Amino acid sequence: MPKRDDAIILTEGSEYRIKSLEARDKPMETTGVFKGYAAIAHDTAIVMEIKSPVGEHKTMLRLIPSHMITSIDVLKAKKEKKDKSQEGDTVYFG
Repeated sequence: MPKRDDAIILTEGSEYRIKSLEARDKPMETTGVFKGYAAIAHDTAIVMEIKSPVGEHKTMLRLIPSHMITSIDVLKAKKEKKDKSQEGDTVYFG
């Protein structure tokens, strides 16, 4: 198992190109900035900020269910931000 430093994770603000299932013969391609994760019913989706096909310089959010993703290309990666408030302050309740 890779060490935490070697693990590849999606980081907010990074730019990715994602191919996902749209139709049997044609995948949908999404290029944009990763904004985080969202819950859709009992599934998880990734949230991408993309250029809107309507109007110039406008953006919109696209949610892609995780089970629909076939590939992810990393175009520009940002470093993971360490949240100092969670380091060492974890409390477990029994």
